[in-house]
Amino acid sequence: MHSQTTLPRRFAWAGRNYRIQTAATVVSGLGNAGAPIATAFAVLGVGGSTTEIGYVTAARLVPLVLLLLVGGALADRLPRHHVMVAANTFNALSQAVLAALVLTGTVRLWELVLLSAAGGAGQAFYGPASGGLIMQTVAPEHASHAFSVYRMAMNGAQIGGAALGGALTATVGAGWVLAIDAGCFLAAAALRVLLRVEPAAKQPEGSGMIRELREGWTEFASRRWLWVIVLQFSVLMACVSAVDAVYGPIVAETRLGGARDWGLALAADGAGLVLTGLLMARWRPRRILLVGNYGVFLFALPAAALAVAAPLPLLAVAMFLSGAGVTVFGVNWMIALQQEIPPALMSRVSAYDAFGSLALAPVGTALAGPAAGALGTGGALWTCAAVTVLLSVLVLAEPQVRRLSRRTAAPVEAAATPAPVG
Repeated sequence: MHSQTTLPRRFAWAGRNYRIQTAATVVSGLGNAGAPIATAFAVLGVGGSTTEIGYVTAARLVPLVLLLLVGGALADRLPRHHVMVAANTFNALSQAVLAALVLTGTVRLWELVLLSAAGGAGQAFYGPASGGLIMQTVAPEHASHAFSVYRMAMNGAQIGGAALGGALTATVGAGWVLAIDAGCFLAAAALRVLLRVEPAAKQPEGSGMIRELREGWTEFASRRWLWVIVLQFSVLMACVSAVDAVYGPIVAETRLGGARDWGLALAADGAGLVLTGLLMARWRPRRILLVGNYGVFLFALPAAALAVAAPLPLLAVAMFLSGAGVTVFGVNWMIALQQEIPPALMSRVSAYDAFGSLALAPVGTALAGPAAGALGTGGALWTCAAVTVLLSVLVLAEPQVRRLSRRTAAPVEAAATPAPVG
């Protein structure tokens, strides 16, 4: 009797919207984790090389970067769940078309580029709305626990999705993995229809999208800790994208066991994400950005392991530790944003965050092939690892990054707003 009553109390903070959004994120994450593996090997299947994989990956990232700010403004203007449902449905359609082309053996490189770009466009509208909604559904006093559980669920889906995606790509082909991704997007859209979200705050007379974007920029630029870390990630994500989307599949194909082994390596990364989430649910470091940036140092390990052609067990350890670093940074970053950014501006600030962090990612993936040609694959990977470590050192020179501390009480802006919905 005691256990039946304490469990609901323990999770009383997990309202209806939080549970639905978390479940939908898991569903879409299962498909999304396998889709990049399938896409990379679909490019190899039509005779593509490292350069072509980089182009296809860049094609997804370019519209994602260009449309993020528009997506952020819409997410603060319209009901966020409506934006997410529309984006998920669009992604389901684009992945279904790509799956059909791959399954029938008629896909061409330009079609892979075009449909990858469509996927990035959908993500540009989904991402800011999702970030704003999940923070809206959690009270500040439960932020550590809620964000850790959310990331554990999301990253648990990545473990299963990456392992399953790699195995299915190796056994039944990339087309079926892409078809599963389309189905997962559609199921996630159906779940998000069930969300109950308060209408967006009515915009003042004369308010337009340009003005709203300017307000978001003012909020973003006024916080030095925020734009310094986003600038760090702008360069860092160019390296990480090149490693994960281009060099990893190539090294797996030439030196390991192909798609199956790369899927297992990505699953190890996901295991690090999830298991570290258990730690972050209980650990409440005071210097949230300082501790978060310590996790970023671990991002360099997969590139180093691939550079020395490490066997699969050692590569899996490197991926696991990198995933742990992502969770350490990610949870502390979400707490910092929720603590410091007014809720009405959250989606716009999240859009500037994502825009800046991903701005150079298309460049990184597009230049991955030429860089490997000039430096060798090993040299390019060592460069990525060194840049990641150097950036992690440099960002600690900013006092606001070192000193930003967890608040013991809710911020004034949050206290003045209604309780989170759901």
